[in-house]
Amino acid sequence: MSERLIIVGAGQAAAQAVQSLRAEGFDGPITLIGDEAWPPYQRPPLSKAYLLGSFARERLFLKSDQFYRESDCTLILGARVAAIHRAEKTVELADGRKLAFDKLLLTTGTRVRRLRCPGADLAGVHYLRDIADVDGLQAVFRPGARIAIVGGGYIGLEVAAVAAKRGLDVTVFEAMDRLMARAVSGPVSDFFAAEHEKSGVKLKLRTGVEAIEGDGRVEGIKAGGQAYPADIVLVGIGVLPKDELATRAGLASQDGIVVDGNGRTGDPAIFAAGDCTRHIGREGTAIRLECVQNAIDQARHCALAIAGKPASYSEVPWFWSDQYDLKLQIAGLARAGDQIVLRGDPAARKFSVFHLRGGIVAAVEAVNAAPDYLAGRKWIADGARIAAEKLADPSIPIKQMA
Repeated sequence: MSERLIIVGAGQAAAQAVQSLRAEGFDGPITLIGDEAWPPYQRPPLSKAYLLGSFARERLFLKSDQFYRESDCTLILGARVAAIHRAEKTVELADGRKLAFDKLLLTTGTRVRRLRCPGADLAGVHYLRDIADVDGLQAVFRPGARIAIVGGGYIGLEVAAVAAKRGLDVTVFEAMDRLMARAVSGPVSDFFAAEHEKSGVKLKLRTGVEAIEGDGRVEGIKAGGQAYPADIVLVGIGVLPKDELATRAGLASQDGIVVDGNGRTGDPAIFAAGDCTRHIGREGTAIRLECVQNAIDQARHCALAIAGKPASYSEVPWFWSDQYDLKLQIAGLARAGDQIVLRGDPAARKFSVFHLRGGIVAAVEAVNAAPDYLAGRKWIADGARIAAEKLADPSIPIKQMA
């Protein structure tokens, strides 16, 4: 008898899991349950090209309707799973329906971290996580509108770049002392700060938000003890794993559903993949990654294990961000104490920063420098040892350094 698989969460990992399961010979019926009205779609373009208006909605979707039909995958959309009953191997939907499974895959993703201050619930306060969020923001994006962006991370800065392009008056409030402080090195932070300021974006660093002000609707923001007028507030202060289903079912979660190298939870019938998980990374420490690469790779490994072909997960994480005409590509995970090596000239708007750990390449940040990124990603996977003076010398072609 073929095993029945239910996937909870309709994102990047879910679509990849369906594809990989069929490719690996899994022949049981698959049911994919999502709480949005849409089948799995790409999220990265939401804060970039889709918000800018240069990326049509139909291009967001990862697979066609025909793909799911041909894959014998039943889509249940606009439905919320209320509970997992492990003993009876069922999931219970909010409308009371119960669906039986032999294997269960959780790809529930994340939710936005909410701003907690007076006025945070006023009309005009926006978050950006799904299609509906962007559509709601589009309705108020107009030239001359004053937008206050809370958070100087990837999402906040990508929205800032789009808003500046579309003629809005943009101010970014960041509580830390530099932009993208948790994600990039000082030289990259400084470069992007200068680029945003050249585009007219006002940066307020070391400035925490104390209140959103207005009479029923946003009229301003109070931050760092000062008042700033605003018509729109966009909050981008991070995300939290959607692990409630797992924890209520008695599965371990530590800022993410705990999984092994095959994506398996503490229950041998239940797997998890993507942003909602915590796994042991390449360096032997537990990590939770918020990136497309991890969602895809973990989904593939879950599919292998479910199909009876387990292969332990150990991939080099990679990330990217598009701001203006700049492409930031990152591979590996930097640490405090890494040796920082700058290659190229930031003034030329094409450079990279390598992170060495004990002489071994541990991470790379590349701005409009795809060859450096690709080489660095391979070196990280290989554990390559490359001299800092060679990396810093742009006269030596990157391909000659391995």
